[in-house]
Amino acid sequence: MQVKKHSGELVSFDPDSLRNSLSRSGANDDEVDNVFKAINNELYDGIPTKKLYQLAFDFLKNLRQSYAARYSLKNALRELGPEGFYFEKWIARLFQEDGCQTMTGQTLRGHAVSHEIDVIALRNENLLAVECKFRNDTNAKISVTTPMYFMSRLKDISGLTYSFFNKKHEIAEGWLVTNAYLTSDSIRFGEYYKLNLLSWDYPKESSIKARVDSNGEYPITCLTTLNQQDKAVLLKNQCILVKDIVRDPSFLNYIQADNVKKKRILLEAEELINSQLEH
Repeated sequence: MQVKKHSGELVSFDPDSLRNSLSRSGANDDEVDNVFKAINNELYDGIPTKKLYQLAFDFLKNLRQSYAARYSLKNALRELGPEGFYFEKWIARLFQEDGCQTMTGQTLRGHAVSHEIDVIALRNENLLAVECKFRNDTNAKISVTTPMYFMSRLKDISGLTYSFFNKKHEIAEGWLVTNAYLTSDSIRFGEYYKLNLLSWDYPKESSIKARVDSNGEYPITCLTTLNQQDKAVLLKNQCILVKDIVRDPSFLNYIQADNVKKKRILLEAEELINSQLEH
């Protein structure tokens, strides 16, 4: 049986891939088996991947909303668009949760020209310049020209000192981060020139999806109990992570919601974080 990708390309259906993605939702083995069987009953040749995702999402949501929230991470990152401003904010929080100090949207004067750097991070006295490449189509791939261009920007700001976090530093590392995929040429180029690359599925053990599954830095756009307006209002008020709601439920006062809805949102947020801790 074949499935149709967003691009229109037909590829063979991979049941193991589906089962693995269901397992990452936090559902136990029996629940995964039941959802997998339910989806199989709805399959047909040429089914769009979007329809396949929606089936899995709906079946998981019927079991537990936090399962669907965890499963929806890839789409939730896409909701940090359309320009990617909140994706940059989320990446900054990812680095913060990893022990860094961060700033976003900083302009650095290079040897030749000025550069706007999406995220500046300080880790163990090392200053990092982070370039974020957001894609609305999360099946998109970042071609080799992007790390090549980023490396030329790093060269222009290397060897200069910049005042951040009450101290002067040189740029020690460059990071290229995307919610999409990297081409094999991008990866080879990054590895050869020692650029730090981070994408949806690369590096395998510390990719975006692996990090979030491990550390629980889910964006609030994961939550199924929030509508689009709720998400927009929370993001505008710097509520970026699901952890933010768990740590400070008063963020929910920004949205139009009665106490019943607020309790449902908080319950889903707590279940999502707790299921990550147990996984």
